[in-house]
Amino acid sequence: MSGSLILLRHGQSVWNAENRFTGWVDVGLTARGVAEAERAGQLITDAGIFPDVAHTSLLRRAIVTTNLALEKAERLWIPVGRSWRLNERHYGALAGLDKAATTELYGAAQIHIWRRSYDIRPPSLDDVSAFRTDPRYASLSDSELPRSESLADVQARLLPYWYEHVVPQLEAGMTVLLGAHGNSLRALVKHIEDISDDAVVDLEIATGTPRVYEVNCTNTGLTFSSAQILSDEKESTVSSQVIQG
Repeated sequence: MSGSLILLRHGQSVWNAENRFTGWVDVGLTARGVAEAERAGQLITDAGIFPDVAHTSLLRRAIVTTNLALEKAERLWIPVGRSWRLNERHYGALAGLDKAATTELYGAAQIHIWRRSYDIRPPSLDDVSAFRTDPRYASLSDSELPRSESLADVQARLLPYWYEHVVPQLEAGMTVLLGAHGNSLRALVKHIEDISDDAVVDLEIATGTPRVYEVNCTNTGLTFSSAQILSDEKESTVSSQVIQG
């Protein structure tokens, strides 16, 4: 049995355009971001890939991107699951800060470590009251509500949702669209492709650009093959015969 997995990072957000750390702050899309989302839906359609089900984070930039892409693909009617576990990495005390100014303050080397390393967290957020009063996160325990996250933390809170909700759908031969974020998708790609802690530093997930895996269910698990980036130019192969344990 075979299906497909489509990973889609949201289109350009307002804070992407302003070069600010975003994380769990709920900002909208720019006009460019809307166009990227719609183009993603067209690229999926042109490739003949039609999602049976979708999943998004609880942040509007991922939700709106997914809706726009599905509308363009005429699949707005499919079931959609949502979870905080697909949210962007929590940037802690860096959230909202200008990246260039923060780099001047802490130095480029330190910012690179905080942004790209696998297991080092940015400075923690002291006050999380805004998230505690947000109805989206009302059910989260103290241990689940982050004050700051490394990419390893993102992977740890994402994988339970992956195994409980997404893997069974892929095993059933469904085509699944995940509308999420740069770091939550980096964490998932690291897991799928078994990328090392050091190599994941160089992994980039572009906004509004579908990343597609063909998925086969075997006796030993799911096999992800022929991962492709869909773009206006052509489909570029990223990897092949990647085994999910």
